[in-house]
Amino acid sequence: MGTAYSSPKSQAFLLEEPPPTTTTTTDAAATEEPKKLPLIPLIFLIYFEVAGGPYGEEQAVGAAGPLLAILGFLIFPFIWSIPEALVTAELATTFPGNGGFVIWAHQAFGPFWGSLMGSWKFLCGVINIASYPVLCVDYLKLIFPIFSSGLPRFSAVLFSTLGLSFLNYTGLTIVGYTAVCLGIFSLSPFLVLALISIPKIEPIRWLNLGEKNVKKDWTLFFNTLFWNLNFWDSASALAGEVDQPQKTFPKALFSAGILVCLGYLIPLMAATGGIPLDQEDWVDGYFADIAEIIAGKWLKVWVEIGAVLSTIGLFEAQLSSCAYQLLGMADLGFLPLFFGLRSKWFNTPWAGILISTLFALAVSYLDFSDIISSANFLYSLGMLLEFASFLWLRRKLPAAKRPYKVPMRLPGLIIMCLVPSCFLVFVMAIATKTVFVVSGLLTVVGILWFFLMNFCKSRMWIGFNNVGERVEDGDVDYRPE
Repeated sequence: MGTAYSSPKSQAFLLEEPPPTTTTTTDAAATEEPKKLPLIPLIFLIYFEVAGGPYGEEQAVGAAGPLLAILGFLIFPFIWSIPEALVTAELATTFPGNGGFVIWAHQAFGPFWGSLMGSWKFLCGVINIASYPVLCVDYLKLIFPIFSSGLPRFSAVLFSTLGLSFLNYTGLTIVGYTAVCLGIFSLSPFLVLALISIPKIEPIRWLNLGEKNVKKDWTLFFNTLFWNLNFWDSASALAGEVDQPQKTFPKALFSAGILVCLGYLIPLMAATGGIPLDQEDWVDGYFADIAEIIAGKWLKVWVEIGAVLSTIGLFEAQLSSCAYQLLGMADLGFLPLFFGLRSKWFNTPWAGILISTLFALAVSYLDFSDIISSANFLYSLGMLLEFASFLWLRRKLPAAKRPYKVPMRLPGLIIMCLVPSCFLVFVMAIATKTVFVVSGLLTVVGILWFFLMNFCKSRMWIGFNNVGERVEDGDVDYRPE
């Protein structure tokens, strides 16, 4: 496939300039400057990392009624999404390299925590990736029942996973512009739904707290809000591939934030205001039925096609983050050099894409309801470590060059991170025993992996990048707050 690695001094940029675009390579074809990811595709990649459309928000109405669902998607971004996006904006512009959150934890607390962060986030990512082809096949079987079970279903999951992974191999820029097209097409039926529903909207319906005979499910309500508004940090794993990341990342996060919030609120208000409430109907997939009620069968089909395209976008965005995370970890010396191999044709991390795809395929054939919940648990652990890294780096490196800086001093930042951290702890506390056990075992695997890699490195059994140094505040001129 050809090889290309990051420079052995790739960490020198952390407090000064972004890394060189491409470094040493064994292929003459790869010596050309590869295309960097511009603003618009990055916006849609972040959008698909976080949301992918209003699909899945229906459960918030079913759990707590229209008013609380609308308030939830209006208020929750301020206490969860905005803090996570601000942390990502500051750290991704201060440390603009592939690996993102792995670099942050490593610089804050050392290689052990950097490696463990990588394990948590990678396992969470590939488990989520595994669910998307399964969802595509679940939609497909509504039209072609042959894909409901057996060999046809097995083959459909296999070939859809491989096909979508090949698209990722063809280049991040191609994936980014594909995400733009998928995002526009998957959101357009909801814009049409909102316009058609305007004459039917009765604003009093928005104030409905839910039917009296339906008990509120607060766990489902908060989980729905939480998992529809997270993963803002995922795109940081490919920060080294972004054009002028110090300028581009804050703009992309801000723009994606507006797109995500409007993408949730407009369809939700159109649907809850446009039809009478039957709360028990508000489950996953109900937007398609609402589209048929308000506009007809044609819009229902459009919404269902949009759901499939949204799932493809989710797959591509998450796979990109996982692959470039592995590339970044190889650059840092946490993984063998093999994980940093790039394609000589497309400059993409083909080894990272291959490994992520194989993990996803393995998980996709399991009964993974508890594994999905465990992935969410691991994500919560990773976010707690991420918030801690952010605060510690502010204290440890006050003189660091921060192209974007959250405009608060340390006490204010602690409060900003405390609220979402409490929510993370709450989500973890209500997990089942099975989730605790599976998450614990996966964490142990991550810890053992770190020591195994160190042992292999000490014995020189496998080639590693010797780039694990951490930046000290004395490396730059001190500039007071």
